[in-house]
Amino acid sequence: MGESQVSTSALTKRFGDIVALDRVDLDVPPGIVYGLVGPNGAGKTTLLRILAGLREPTDGEVHVGARSVGVLPDTPRFDRWLTGREVVDLARSLTDRSIPASAVDEVLKVAGLADDAHRSVKGYSRGMLQRLGLASAVVTEPELLLLDEPAAALDPVGRREVLDLIAALAGHSTVVFSSHILDDVQEVCDAVGILRRGEMVYQGSLPGLLSRYVRNRYVVRVRSGENEIAASLLSESWVTSVDVEADGRLTVDVSDVDETERCLVSVLAASGRRVVSISPEATSLEEVFLEVTR
Repeated sequence: MGESQVSTSALTKRFGDIVALDRVDLDVPPGIVYGLVGPNGAGKTTLLRILAGLREPTDGEVHVGARSVGVLPDTPRFDRWLTGREVVDLARSLTDRSIPASAVDEVLKVAGLADDAHRSVKGYSRGMLQRLGLASAVVTEPELLLLDEPAAALDPVGRREVLDLIAALAGHSTVVFSSHILDDVQEVCDAVGILRRGEMVYQGSLPGLLSRYVRNRYVVRVRSGENEIAASLLSESWVTSVDVEADGRLTVDVSDVDETERCLVSVLAASGRRVVSISPEATSLEEVFLEVTR
């Protein structure tokens, strides 16, 4: 545990007869962006709340090596009579008065709230409140940031801004964030942990995760003759299945990549049909997620 910024050992949390977390061993090195994913009810929010000190575990150990921690709950709430700038400035002054007041305006700008900084937060939308919560969490540049669904309520522009901010924090702060938006996790995370019914079923790098579930699959696009080509491919020993779609696309699963690379082009050429493209299909995080959590 010593070299980790955040770690747990056999962490367990029960609510009556319900086991929310079941002997979770978490390991987050300093300076990385760590994505926590899992279906609804998997235990992501419970884990983050325990790391933040907002809940006590039933059993197990928790180690947080950071001297300062910023937290963004999934639905941040603020006093309605305060302005956006007052909310962030309050977070700054309560945490570290040595940080200049100019930092408040800087994070509000990065969060896309500069034009609304002097408005009362009672008029803020859900997405604006999410951005305000993130600005409040990062204004003091904490060593550790715990973010619960930071981009869930944002439009595409807002999501882009939040992801850019999270990516910029890598190396300066350790970031642990939960998300159900798998593309976001795949874009900005150095490592990922997958929870399923309270258990940590995978923890490690994204390339390591994807390589475990890599599929030997190729996508072939042709102008015509899809069914004829599919029949020819299925007669080859290295082809396990072929799915034909109406747009001239064939999805070809194979058992031997080397044999496929040697023979696929010649089989297509022998058909005499016009081939638009041939490309290997990468395994997506969404496919892996569904496989791991089913």
